[in-house]
Amino acid sequence: MHKTRPGRDRYPCCPAEVSAVPQPHRPTRPARPPEPPRARRGGGGGRARRREGRPRWGVRLAAGLSVAVLGSGAVGHAVMTGLDTGIERVDPFKDMKNRPQAGHGINFLLVGTDGRDKISPEEKREYRLGGAPCHCTDTIMLVHLSADKERASVVSLPRDSYAEVPAHRDQVTGKAHKAHPVRLNAAYAEGGPNLTVRTVENMTRVKIDHYLEVDFTSFMKTVDAMGGVEICTAKTMRDPNTGLDLLPGTHRLTGGQALQYVRSRHVDGASDLGRMQRQQRFVAALIKQATGGGVLLNPVKFKELSSTLLGSVRADKGFGSEQMLALGQAMRDFTPSSSEFASVPIGSPSFRAKGIGSTVKWDEPKAAKLFEALREDRPLAPARPGKAAAGRPAAVPVDVPPPQVRVQVENGTRIDGLGGRVDSALRATGFDTTGTPGNGGGRDVKRTVITYDPRWDRSARSVATALPGSELRAVAGQGRTVTVIAGADYRKVVPVRAEDPYQGAFGVVSGDQVVCGT
Repeated sequence: MHKTRPGRDRYPCCPAEVSAVPQPHRPTRPARPPEPPRARRGGGGGRARRREGRPRWGVRLAAGLSVAVLGSGAVGHAVMTGLDTGIERVDPFKDMKNRPQAGHGINFLLVGTDGRDKISPEEKREYRLGGAPCHCTDTIMLVHLSADKERASVVSLPRDSYAEVPAHRDQVTGKAHKAHPVRLNAAYAEGGPNLTVRTVENMTRVKIDHYLEVDFTSFMKTVDAMGGVEICTAKTMRDPNTGLDLLPGTHRLTGGQALQYVRSRHVDGASDLGRMQRQQRFVAALIKQATGGGVLLNPVKFKELSSTLLGSVRADKGFGSEQMLALGQAMRDFTPSSSEFASVPIGSPSFRAKGIGSTVKWDEPKAAKLFEALREDRPLAPARPGKAAAGRPAAVPVDVPPPQVRVQVENGTRIDGLGGRVDSALRATGFDTTGTPGNGGGRDVKRTVITYDPRWDRSARSVATALPGSELRAVAGQGRTVTVIAGADYRKVVPVRAEDPYQGAFGVVSGDQVVCGT
């Protein structure tokens, strides 16, 4: 295994990371069986089928299942049959009073629990799952499916959030407990799904319609049933606690590897907040795999995936095969850009609470606006200006955001105007170019050269990703400006984007901003 050393870029938004090879490593992937062709859909425009925001569920579901998705009534019946088998039922809404008013759309509380007591000793060793199960929530996500079924909003709730559980009775001993402060993930340990839902509803004022609980085992089975999920990273990711070890590049993760990826907390200095970003990136990739890989259009694959998921989760009594099929139909027209991901705005990442210790304190005014948008069925972020046109190459993720990289371009050839073309192309993909390209010391440079100060090596690698085939040369004392000496081999600049882009007031990104390019 190659050795790495810490990078030394000094950008406040980008934690120091290990130095990697100049070009992203792309490991060889095993051959995959061809995917079934995507079913052809007729014209007519999806919006014309809706009348004043009232989805005609009966017509849409019947037509979608029999024609677009399943092909025949017989196949549809086969898929419907037996999907509910094996679902472990819980009643998270039992005896709940004074609940928030229902809004538009559907709200799911997706909870990831420990569940390591269900994993084999071999898997525990391989995926570093030692220790006793905590019987608490490892991941908490609020998922909103819009009323028009065209948008999914996923909000991550930090498990260490400062919370106050309402008064309740212990589900084992029957002892009454007054309302008291806890970390959010402790609500499950004290009162299971019911107290977790009550606590989240009290904190967000968003009414939960369905509860889904996934443990380590069901998570791995679902990912494997999908054929693995593809993620990409612009930097080396290693966590000795989980065994995660990924080089820069694109990787197809199995269920066990995916578990390592979403559990890792020691990849960088961001701890749980960084882990939430990786979990969101993984969910976006999962949506891309389901919607673009033929799963929702292939009855055999759909039944296999649904059976795997529903057979290994805990869910409320109202969620079953019909709801699963409705979700599959609703997501049939989804693309990565149909999903958006946010984290609750944080006021203090290390708020000390008496008797609890360090907690994550929300920024209450900003959090209130975020949850108000969910209740009102509004997108969490406005449409991005200048969205890439269809057919434009997907941007490659890089470690340092291009706007933070200062670039001076020089023409190293006798080709008139080459420096200006390179400067303009780099600026178009986001780099902070000087706009005044010059001529290099030599005019016979064959291969494009990038010179950089070793203190800004991560910035240089971001530029090198945009100029594939270029040569990196370290020059001590050059300063923060990266110099590009354009050579005769220059053909184009590859679009790049920050791996963790700026996310606005609510920390919002859309799925197409965080999945691997196609």
